[in-house]
Amino acid sequence: MYDEVTFQRDARAILVPDGIETTVTEGTQGFITQVLGGNFTVQLMNGYLARVDARDADALGREVPAPPEPTIDETGNIVVEPERVWDQLRTCYDPEIPVNIVELGLIYGCELQRLEGDQGGYKVDIQMTLTAPGCGMGEVLRNDVEHSVLAIPGVRETDIELVFDPPWGPDRMSEAARLELGLD
Repeated sequence: MYDEVTFQRDARAILVPDGIETTVTEGTQGFITQVLGGNFTVQLMNGYLARVDARDADALGREVPAPPEPTIDETGNIVVEPERVWDQLRTCYDPEIPVNIVELGLIYGCELQRLEGDQGGYKVDIQMTLTAPGCGMGEVLRNDVEHSVLAIPGVRETDIELVFDPPWGPDRMSEAARLELGLD
């Protein structure tokens, strides 16, 4: 059963699967078909499928999620552990697939480096792919990853690289993802 919704204010959205940015106007009606990673997939009454960012949850009458809490070491410095980055990546979803990008096998590499200088902090380098090279949502997913990782307290820089070698295939999915999608 889908939740019926009326937009309470204008909101930025991305049309699925084209990846085209649009504005959904106040009063527009639709049905929330999926809520994953804090983002909403909404079937609009005009037939379009739109992805609404978590930061615009209030436009749908929902609560905007709180930012992640920092991890502080014994000296009072913010620390970012690799598992924290992986956990944050697990909050990123393709709006058409109810499985996070880590379980889908879209993340090929993730490295953390401490930055030098007065500001300190960390840089996160990520190599990721898409289920298909021509995916209209590719830049949207890349931006989701960037915003999600930059939301981790202490992360100051990211480098998100889209790679297509080796090509993605269903064999890269976790067993849990295959079960969720009915492939096993």
